[in-house]
Amino acid sequence: MTNQKNHRIRWSAAAISILAAGCHRPPAPLSPAALSSMVEVRRTTHGVPHIIARNLAAAGYGEAYVQCEDYGARVALSLLAARGEMGLWFGRDSIRRDFNGRIAHARAVQIYDRIDRDTRDIYEGFAAGVNRYVELHPDEFPPGFAPRFTGYDVAAEDVEVPQTAQAAALIERNAHAAPADPNDGSNAWAFAPSRTTSGHAILLRNPHLAWTAGYYEAHIVVPGVLDFYGDLRIGGPFSVVGGFNRDLGWATTNNDPILGQIYIVDADTTQPDHYLLDGASHALARQTVVVQYKDGAGLSSESRDFWRTSLGPVVAREGAKIYVLKASNDLEYRGGEQFLRMMRAHSLAEWQDAMKMRARINSSFTYADRAGHIYYLWNASLPSLPHRPDSLGVPAHRTSDAWSHYVPFDSLPQFLDPPGGYVHNENDAPYYTNMRRPLDPSAYPPYFPPPRLGLRSQLAIDLIDNDRKLSLEDVVKLKHSYRMLLAERVRDDLVSAVRATNPTGDVARAIDLVAAWDETVSPSSSGSVLFDIWWRRYAVRGTGDPFAVAWSAAAPRSTPHGLRDPARAATAFSWAVAETARRYGSFDVAWGEVHRVRRGDVDVPVGGCASDDGCFRVLTYKPDRDGKLEATGSDGWILAVEFGDQPRAYSVLAYGESPRPSSPYFSDQAAMFAAGELKPVAWSEADIERETIRRYHPGAP
Repeated sequence: MTNQKNHRIRWSAAAISILAAGCHRPPAPLSPAALSSMVEVRRTTHGVPHIIARNLAAAGYGEAYVQCEDYGARVALSLLAARGEMGLWFGRDSIRRDFNGRIAHARAVQIYDRIDRDTRDIYEGFAAGVNRYVELHPDEFPPGFAPRFTGYDVAAEDVEVPQTAQAAALIERNAHAAPADPNDGSNAWAFAPSRTTSGHAILLRNPHLAWTAGYYEAHIVVPGVLDFYGDLRIGGPFSVVGGFNRDLGWATTNNDPILGQIYIVDADTTQPDHYLLDGASHALARQTVVVQYKDGAGLSSESRDFWRTSLGPVVAREGAKIYVLKASNDLEYRGGEQFLRMMRAHSLAEWQDAMKMRARINSSFTYADRAGHIYYLWNASLPSLPHRPDSLGVPAHRTSDAWSHYVPFDSLPQFLDPPGGYVHNENDAPYYTNMRRPLDPSAYPPYFPPPRLGLRSQLAIDLIDNDRKLSLEDVVKLKHSYRMLLAERVRDDLVSAVRATNPTGDVARAIDLVAAWDETVSPSSSGSVLFDIWWRRYAVRGTGDPFAVAWSAAAPRSTPHGLRDPARAATAFSWAVAETARRYGSFDVAWGEVHRVRRGDVDVPVGGCASDDGCFRVLTYKPDRDGKLEATGSDGWILAVEFGDQPRAYSVLAYGESPRPSSPYFSDQAAMFAAGELKPVAWSEADIERETIRRYHPGAP
């Protein structure tokens, strides 16, 4: 990739508008008035939109419109970025994503007719819904903003474009690296009928991301075609990472597969921009991408050249070597089509058939259904490497030196109806998804993840690997466990280390407090804040493993434990006693006095801690102006559903259906979430009607 000279162009506002509309011949626009008349939205308590539409295009229109109502310009800007036109409206500092956006958009135009008609209907309806909202709410957008989105723009969101950053990550990572932030992930459980009091399967979904991630709870119905309830991420119709229909549901948890490989091909030094492969010289394919950006009263442009070989895009050149990224997501475009098939599946076989498209390139999936099946899939469009992975690049002299196909679907780690009646995942490697029948890591190639079981996962296993029969309400209660497994592993060693120093005064009183502490981070627990501050001081990066016994696959459920350096632990504790009192007035301050959910007029205590502290109720915090800690991420959207004759479910969205402070749905679930409570999901027609607080045709004249 190379940068070309910037060009300054003076164009009129009319010309900018023409450019924004695009030069291709898009699908015929759908009439907003006609679509509006074919869809009704019923907002139930807490603002959840239930969209009932006559066809899929109208459903896409309704979904787009309600997203815009709650999130405003963010939805349109997502499509603008997918079209590669952020700079056109917001200037040069907004063009970073535009180059890949232009590549994705060109791909969407090229393959649009290959996408099935039902998916295109939703794309085109979604574009029409955003257009209608922009038309009716011009004050929320820049002057003259009228991009007239098309199905191409929505489809471009589902086109995967390998990036230089992806190659850099491959170079920097080692094949066995864990995710950078353990708090960015999810929890998922599924219970077979043998483990439930009702005799019906139960699914728990609990993603962990920042509270700005845009999870959006909604229900979409096209009679006889689609009936799906779930979290539809803001910005497009198919960022569906979990939910259910009458017969089945699924949850996703992040995994970390190696989805590409860097290959090193020889440059042909006798001809510029040529490379050698299979004993012949080949010209590099060049794609020049031009991005326009707003520059004062006119426009300027910047162009970059992107180069490709037959193996994939060029990510670097160094002398006579060309570095090429062969990635499983290279221009994949069928993600939306796969999600629609998953949403419409009514049996495990149909759902697995959708998964076998392999268009969703990663994430673990936890599944349950009305037929009583539970299932876990470590999903990845994983290259079947003919060599060991090498983060610095593998020489490729022939096409056969590079990977050419995925690891077969049936060879991926998976569990179907295992003994013990449960599956779980908390982002760790798949081998311990069921402890009654764990998988053998040696049965998989070396580029599969190594065994790993973090404290959060170990706590989950401790909670559910038993023979107890659970109701749906029991599952919700277990999900909100306030136990801190880290404390259970090291607290006694800490107490012994401090008492061995014959402490006096506040340190003596503080260690007595910790010794009596219940090892939870419930809002009322005293000792937990002090313990947390001590651990952050003691377990400083760069000082070695803080545990006396490190995690081991030989004892996956009981390691790590103990303190490697008791003397340093005692010194850190004395510091933590004074520091806790300095920050919060006393060393025995309760967890909930410090840790708060603050949103709108809500300011309430909350329990939950970091994943690496061994909490299942994971929360991340940021310091507020008064020194207290405000919850900003991780636990936020929770769904638990039981698959009887009709689904029965509970949910909560901590940060509400809308980020607009003026919205009634901005903070109306915050206190409920903080208290560990969930709202009943309105699924049946009778429930929806009973809970409806507003009904309307979106965007009606």
